[in-house]
Amino acid sequence: QVQLQESGPGLVKPSQTLSLTCTVSGGSILTFYRYWSWIRQPPGKGLEWMGAIDYRGSTYYNPSLKSRTSISRDTSKNQFTLQLSSVTPEDTAVYYCAGGRLIERTSSDEYDYWGQGTQVTVSS
Repeated sequence: QVQLQESGPGLVKPSQTLSLTCTVSGGSILTFYRYWSWIRQPPGKGLEWMGAIDYRGSTYYNPSLKSRTSISRDTSKNQFTLQLSSVTPEDTAVYYCAGGRLIERTSSDEYDYWGQGTQVTVSS
């Protein structure tokens, strides 16, 4: 059974870089045709797909966030990481990591694996 767990600071100051890690257990991030995504949900709003990294290490980004987003992986730890630079209070959200055969989806039902989410607040 594949499980995903997000980790990282819950509070980030404006203009700093938000960094989150997703640890995958019960399966490998190198599994063929698997894409590993970051999705967020600001308070009172819907899910927003941010980007993904695939089994080959190729990355994909939401155009609206591309200039501030970087996704990488550590295959030795079976982890993938999100970095979001120059954060503002509008980046306050619950951040989820997810995995599956699809990307750019904004419904948890369309992913095979879904983390529990972690709250990140941007505030001074």
